Amino acid sequence: MNDSRISRRGFFGSALGVAGVAAVAATGLTSCGTGNSSSAAQAGANTPRPVILVTSFGTSYGNCRHITIGAIESDIDEAFAKYDVRRAFTSQTIIDHIQKDTGRHIDNFTEAMDKLVAEGVREVIVQPTHLTDGYEYNDIATALENYRSKFDKCGIGTPLLKTKDDQKAVAQAIKNATKSREDEHTCVCLMGHGTEAEANKIYTDFQAALNELGYKNYFVATVEASPSFDDVAAAAKQAGYTRAILRPLMVVAGDHANNDMADTGNDHSFASIMQASGFEVESIVEGLGQIEAVDEVYVQHTQEVINHL
Repeated sequence: MNDSRISRRGFFGSALGVAGVAAVAATGLTSCGTGNSSSAAQAGANTPRPVILVTSFGTSYGNCRHITIGAIESDIDEAFAKYDVRRAFTSQTIIDHIQKDTGRHIDNFTEAMDKLVAEGVREVIVQPTHLTDGYEYNDIATALENYRSKFDKCGIGTPLLKTKDDQKAVAQAIKNATKSREDEHTCVCLMGHGTEAEANKIYTDFQAALNELGYKNYFVATVEASPSFDDVAAAAKQAGYTRAILRPLMVVAGDHANNDMADTGNDHSFASIMQASGFEVESIVEGLGQIEAVDEVYVQHTQEVINHL
């Protein structure tokens, strides 16, 4: 079974829930529902529809995959009726894990692009779900250059936090999703991945965007770079907060969110470090893809590419 075609939010949405998604998957249906994937009309016209290839690192957490990456794909699918929307992952390890665990195959970027060429698709937009233009995003952009001559129109969308306006939109979306849990004693600590690439500066830029919006109780940490968990624990304590809400600054709430952020049995986790610093800790294990306003930023980035093709 191939998992490269995307279903609309109404098809994979909240009305079905996780059980409904599993039931649909068991039927072998992998193309969109009514709307963007009118396969009969395509066959009759014998003209391949243009494609938006939503490209993600991926996650092996199945339920999380549907409500984060799947939600972004569905919003893009709903926004652009003339396009087919398809999925590619860049982590071969995750692709292999999903194949072994579920029997479902998700294309890597090269497989997905080769299929588009073989099908005679003439227009393709690649929209990565990455937060920054770090190594992963730039690998996709570089790989895409090998395919540009094979299409009449070809473009790539920017990552989530590319501009100051993007950063403020995402900051506002996170604030709106979290504010009901806040009070004057509470700080909100966001955990990003971090990178050795120059793009790691995006985390300090995002902190600046939070500060400019007046969200002084919000702090940004990273798993693998700077600012570190210890940096944020010290800053939040110095600011006088006694309670900390932790949530991932990541599209999916997968391994990093569950283990590096929320696992109090791991002495090196964000939650454990905050507790050791004297904070009462609440972890919200939800990816950014679960926030509708964040998904809309990806829709806007896709629209920007279409406008310039």
